[in-house]
Amino acid sequence: MAVIKPFKALRPQAQVAKQVASKPYDVLNSAEAKIETQGNPHSFLHITKSEIDLPDTVDMHDQQVYERAKQNLDAFIKRDLLFREAKDCYYIYQLIMNGRSQTGLVCVSSVDDYEKDIIKKHEFTRPEKEQDRINHIKTTGAQTGNVFLAYRNQENIDTLIDKWKNTKDAVYNFTAEDGIQHTVWIVNDDNCIQQITQLFATEVPVTYIADGHHRAASAAKVRKALGSAATEGSNYFLTTLFPSNQLYIMDYNRVVKDLNGLTPAELLATLEKQFTVTRVGSKAVHPTQLHDFGMYLDGSWYLLQSKPGTFTTDPIGVLDVSILQNNVLDPVLGIKDQRTDKRIDFVGGIRGLGELEKRVNSGEMAVAFSLYPVSIEQLFAIADSGNVMPPKSTWFEPKLRDGLLTHLIYQ
Repeated sequence: MAVIKPFKALRPQAQVAKQVASKPYDVLNSAEAKIETQGNPHSFLHITKSEIDLPDTVDMHDQQVYERAKQNLDAFIKRDLLFREAKDCYYIYQLIMNGRSQTGLVCVSSVDDYEKDIIKKHEFTRPEKEQDRINHIKTTGAQTGNVFLAYRNQENIDTLIDKWKNTKDAVYNFTAEDGIQHTVWIVNDDNCIQQITQLFATEVPVTYIADGHHRAASAAKVRKALGSAATEGSNYFLTTLFPSNQLYIMDYNRVVKDLNGLTPAELLATLEKQFTVTRVGSKAVHPTQLHDFGMYLDGSWYLLQSKPGTFTTDPIGVLDVSILQNNVLDPVLGIKDQRTDKRIDFVGGIRGLGELEKRVNSGEMAVAFSLYPVSIEQLFAIADSGNVMPPKSTWFEPKLRDGLLTHLIYQ
């Protein structure tokens, strides 16, 4: 069963919470982070993307970057922008995007659970991305990146969290510049804390990493690296748990640089063997059901509908990302491995289908594909089977902000 604990969060003073809270470190590159922090010295990006405070000649993975992150974190604490909670607490985090609300529980989860697969995974991790977070955690002593976990919703947990939200005042409540509202409540009542811990221990057999595989893996490897010097804090890592019925997975689309030597007409003729191809014209195709795809080619949109035989019924083969790979990207466009092939790129659904058109119309890319989103049940089925999804299969929105709640492992 899921082992979770309350913790003493390092968090911002209420009056600067909006300025401190930043987009996750892995959705911005260094140049974008510099722009994001202009005029805002309180941004947590100075800690999560600290290369922005160093000369451009310094590699973003140089130890200087992690040392600067530690210096900036210490400075935030010294300036009283951040303070540490006096007691172990749970935190309730609600996000509202476009009128749609989702609420999660912020806690620390067990590294043992991660290693025993009680916390289930559905993606491979990349060593270089792991190492970046390992260095950041070891140097700063802080888990600044939240791991987004999902669980099959339980009515008793929903009721308890809703009751706290409806009867207590929030400590943070602001709308960020992207229009997403962030609200946080502190659960500091010992009886309620005990109830939450017990409910997860008895009613939630497993949790699933929705977003944050590298952050979770890095936390486990930091504990291992510390060896006999491992602290109680390093036995746990920062997580937010969301019930499955509140999660919103967006499409994760593809753009390809060239047609692998084919003309547009030849590509269309080839695709007709595996798909029913319908030219739509200028109206962007956002698939409305599984196994349908949109394709933007040569200034026009097409609807591709999978024919029988294009997919299997196993958890991986039935995914639309697998259908696209097995019937189009590999045999037709020559893309064998989406993880490593430089001819393909990925566009999160939050950017809209206009971004696909833009990248093709500019000449940067030759063709774009829009996909129907993966469902949470598909994610659960793959994780339960011990398999992993193809790369860039899920895009969760809205994103948790960094800096609102940080877990310190050395204290």
